[in-house]
Amino acid sequence: MSRRLRMGPFNRVEGDLEVTLDVTDGCVTSAEVRSSLYRGFEHILLTRHPLDALVIVPRICGICSVSQSAAAAAALADAAGLEMPANGRLASNLILACENLADHLTHFYLFFLPDFARAAYCDRSWHAAAARRFQATVGEAQREVLPARADLLRLIGYLAGKWPHSLALQPGGTTRAVTATEKVRLLAILSAFRAFLSRTVFGDALENVSGLGSADELAAWAQGRPADFPLFLEIADDLGLARVGRASNSFLSYGAYAHGGGDGQPLFARGVWQDERRPFDEQAIREDVTHAWLHGEQPLHPGQGETRPLTGAFADKASAYTWCKAPRYDGVVVETGALARQMVAGQPLIRALVAADGGSVLARVVARLLELALVVPAMERWVRALAPGEAFCAPWELPDRASAAGLVEAARGSLGHWLRIERGRIAGYQIIAPTTWNFSPRDAAGVPGALEQALVGLPVGEGERVPLAVQHVVRSFDPCMVCTVH
Repeated sequence: MSRRLRMGPFNRVEGDLEVTLDVTDGCVTSAEVRSSLYRGFEHILLTRHPLDALVIVPRICGICSVSQSAAAAAALADAAGLEMPANGRLASNLILACENLADHLTHFYLFFLPDFARAAYCDRSWHAAAARRFQATVGEAQREVLPARADLLRLIGYLAGKWPHSLALQPGGTTRAVTATEKVRLLAILSAFRAFLSRTVFGDALENVSGLGSADELAAWAQGRPADFPLFLEIADDLGLARVGRASNSFLSYGAYAHGGGDGQPLFARGVWQDERRPFDEQAIREDVTHAWLHGEQPLHPGQGETRPLTGAFADKASAYTWCKAPRYDGVVVETGALARQMVAGQPLIRALVAADGGSVLARVVARLLELALVVPAMERWVRALAPGEAFCAPWELPDRASAAGLVEAARGSLGHWLRIERGRIAGYQIIAPTTWNFSPRDAAGVPGALEQALVGLPVGEGERVPLAVQHVVRSFDPCMVCTVH
């Protein structure tokens, strides 16, 4: 027996998302993922002064605005041939890391875990604890997480003046210098956040969590530990979340936190994972619009790309079902996000989880939680390395003509801004967000995007209209649909 099931819009997702499933004999056989909201930011930027991008692109999203600012600033720095002073790099890393960690915390507690408090799971041994901790709007955890998140974001207040939509990130560095007294305050904020993570999220020191190297070590560590991450691991084991949600098993990371790992290297390496780690080639990126409501014939590199929406009669394009383009790396579907970052970086536990079961729901969530444990100690090092009295921003001038790219890692994955300047004005601006990669449609060869692949094979019960397994897989990618289409 076959049927077609339409789901959407999804709650607890930033922006509109629709999913169409073909179901045969209680199993998903095919999926189409639709981004139904067209934004137009790439048109808004045309003919403007390049510096206007720093004001406009953060408004793409209210929860990852710093990431958009960082990508725009990186593109402008590339156009100007700039190198940031050390203080500027450290402060930029701290601002971006603060937003990324806040996003990870928000996803885990407010977007992902409430699904396990649903009445459909009331017969599970863990349900009472999950409902008490994670039920939407009333769970105990929310009363603890929201203040901890707000306190962490004070770090951006000191370094960037405000969040979201700060103008502190500039091509030459950051606009606000930090005093010696403020360094102490920044360390106090991180110390309090570390204590919250150790007490509430993990039930253990961050270094012990980040040192876990295998699935067996993870299971043994979590056994009987009274904290929220171990509770999630119990839930995941019972529901088999390690065995669902596998996509292409190819992963992309632009590299995160420049010079943040010491010896001039980023904290998390740049590269592509396809059975092994390979060097990243920015020129290998192409965007296909075969199944998008956009003009275009051949896949284009974003540096030469365009975003021209179909209107009127052209909107009847038979193959189209989304506003989202289909970015591909060397012709291959890749997944991006915390899981991809840690695969490329070589984190032992994530490599072990993917080797055993592929890029699963469990692996994606574990990767985000591991980044909380990995990045906070790095942020503490960066604060200590700040040198009050030395420059935070280098002077610079933009050329009248340039082609440039700004590549950063947002919480959800690889974010790229491609900028073309002609006669001192923006002549082209293209953005590929993490959710553009992960929620892309089929390409000209008919190959589904990452989420479309990950949904195939999921069970759908008779009469089930909003299958829980589908929701778990969708939310494991942490979609931000307002970033997907511009």
